[in-house]
Amino acid sequence: MTVLSALIIFVVGAIVGFIANHFLSSSNQEQRKLSEQVSNSEAALSQYKLDVAEHLASSASLLDQMNNTCQTAMKQMKESTQLLQRVTTTDTEGMPFFSQETQEQLAQTAGLRHEKRSTQQDDSSTEAPLDYSNEASGLFIDQKQKNT
Repeated sequence: MTVLSALIIFVVGAIVGFIANHFLSSSNQEQRKLSEQVSNSEAALSQYKLDVAEHLASSASLLDQMNNTCQTAMKQMKESTQLLQRVTTTDTEGMPFFSQETQEQLAQTAGLRHEKRSTQQDDSSTEAPLDYSNEASGLFIDQKQKNT
């Protein structure tokens, strides 16, 4: 009987061991899966940190370029303002708006235009323009109109 009870205890122990191993190994597999997910998440996080750092570095260089451009523009504006102040404080009558050649051309053109106007005004001063009517339109008469 001792051999039979030892054999039964062995079989029962084997079944209990098989069931325990099955449950323990599934939790072990879950643990492996979770550890893989953790390592993947850590790798993704480190890559994200590198991407953010690269983005911030490029943003900083762009802002530096914008700052340099703004400083250059401010310098040019300051120089232009100083030039304009020098011009306005000095005698501006010595510097004509148009060149001498342009002023001569404008004088010739003005002379030609005035001559044509004077001849046209003499002829058309007694006649009404063509788009005016000789008769009153009745637009401003305060009378009630018939409704049709």
